[in-house]
Amino acid sequence: MDRSTRLVFAALGLAVAMLFAVAVGTAAGYLARRDGASMPSALTRASTAFAAALTLQAVLAATMTAWLT
Repeated sequence: MDRSTRLVFAALGLAVAMLFAVAVGTAAGYLARRDGASMPSALTRASTAFAAALTLQAVLAATMTAWLT
């Protein structure tokens, strides 16, 4: 695989990871509001879930990189 193909796959992977994290954050905020949480509390829960999803994806990416190299 040449360099440009790897770059395209990396960009697509990052885009999918961001979409997944946004979906997780949105779902967490929605569920918090449905549970009766105030708007600031729901935003806090959503941002925490978003950050946790990105952190988990970064750890998985680092692990996969270490395995494959």
